[in-house]
Amino acid sequence: MRLRFSIIGLLGFTIGAGALLPDGRSHANLPPTSTIPKLDGAALFSDKIRNGTVLPPYDTVYHFDQLIDHNNPSLGTFKQRFWHTYEFYEPGGPIVFMTPGEVNAEGYTGYLSNSTINGLIAQQEKGAVVLLEHRFFGLSNPYPDLSGTSMSVHTIQQSIEDIDYFARNVELPMPNGKSLDPDNAAWIMTGGSYPGALTSYTMVNKPGLIWAGYASSGPVQVMENFWVYFEPIRKNMPQNCSADVVAVIAHLDQVFSSTNTSAKQAIKDTFGMGSVQHDDDFLGALRNDLWAWQELQPTSGPGARFYNFCDALEVKNGMNAPVSGWGLDHALAAWGKHWRSGLASLCGRATDEQCFDSYAISAPNISIDQPYRSWNWILCNEFGFSQSGPPATSPVPAIVSHLVVPEYDIRQCVSMYPDVFTTSTAPDFAANTARTNQNYGGWNVKVNRLYFSNARRDTWKEGSVSAEAVNVSSTDSMPVYLSEGFHASDLLVRIAAANPSVAGAQREGLLAIKRWMEEWKQQRK
Repeated sequence: MRLRFSIIGLLGFTIGAGALLPDGRSHANLPPTSTIPKLDGAALFSDKIRNGTVLPPYDTVYHFDQLIDHNNPSLGTFKQRFWHTYEFYEPGGPIVFMTPGEVNAEGYTGYLSNSTINGLIAQQEKGAVVLLEHRFFGLSNPYPDLSGTSMSVHTIQQSIEDIDYFARNVELPMPNGKSLDPDNAAWIMTGGSYPGALTSYTMVNKPGLIWAGYASSGPVQVMENFWVYFEPIRKNMPQNCSADVVAVIAHLDQVFSSTNTSAKQAIKDTFGMGSVQHDDDFLGALRNDLWAWQELQPTSGPGARFYNFCDALEVKNGMNAPVSGWGLDHALAAWGKHWRSGLASLCGRATDEQCFDSYAISAPNISIDQPYRSWNWILCNEFGFSQSGPPATSPVPAIVSHLVVPEYDIRQCVSMYPDVFTTSTAPDFAANTARTNQNYGGWNVKVNRLYFSNARRDTWKEGSVSAEAVNVSSTDSMPVYLSEGFHASDLLVRIAAANPSVAGAQREGLLAIKRWMEEWKQQRK
């Protein structure tokens, strides 16, 4: 069995309840496959000439000797990969810094270019850009495997210490590259999703290290039960589709809360999951069709996976359903048919029981470069973010079953890291998330020169400072902008070009950075 469990991802993968494909719960780390929208930089790798010198291509890999354990430097170092360009740099300019956070970083070197917010900042302020691979992702690994024991040094604090140690000790491959530490150059940290939250965490934890920050869609407040992940979906999806999904989930909750085994079996058979033994595995799997929302961007339209799902429920005999939907009977059968049509792509050759069984414990694959293992480790130990159904007492119409609860994901921690957790020593999501919020500020963050860009249709919005539960006020020193975009929409220029609201988020962020860089220059004088 290959487990998957879902979040940031801080922020992208979209498969099932107990899983076949290698990854974790829909990430807080950006649209599909990462913590930030992925950019194909292949067309950007033509030679760049700077002052008569041909610069190395963006995908040139550099290595930094990073400490394995910042609490015990005697353990030595490992090779941490980074990428870099000084295409726009002029003396006195800043270092624009990002770590993609939840993924092998080599596919993100387009973030060195001015097709992204990083490059726009560098171009505006005449800075250099650095992309650092996060520890335990890609090929930047302190140890040769991803066992729970090895990942004891895979923590948010160790990641922040990586950033600090790198910034103060790296010799950047550019003129005067030895003298561009935070005491001599302004470091501007950027990031979307988990890297957006990490930007905030770093500025809270290391005052004076980062001069200014740009945090996009950063879920800074972690939660044990992050059921509000689905609220932006429910509120912004087509109303006929939400009406029918709510009707189906209410019916499933009623049936699966009963002792009527024949009715339960009939529903599982409708979805082609008749052999799935555990009810929460079946109910949790249905979140896959909702997770497809995180793939959307302002440029997405008909044909996107989420809209295909809604069309399957709401288009009948060539006609669209009214706002109230077609009702339970049609929606249940239509959802079942749509689900069955996608089972092969979801599960491959595995049976539905093998695909979705989260109870079986087997020897996990612990080889490196498996982002789902590295990301889920953070979830188990520090972030929680269980994408569950709303509490039974909540008046909110549910689009995920109330019977899908955080214990479902806690159980998967035991299955994925049996060398560390047992059923009697499972992680405590409530205590872990409370500690993270206490250590790094969560919604109570108050630092100077940090720009927060969030989006109304982002599934991670309710963990951000724009959450309805808190709605942090925007100030000159910590501006907050809420666009009409999706998850981390403002990181890419092409998305902003298609949506004036997202373009506004970029514009306000660039203006804030410009103002703060003027402050830096005045201080240096």
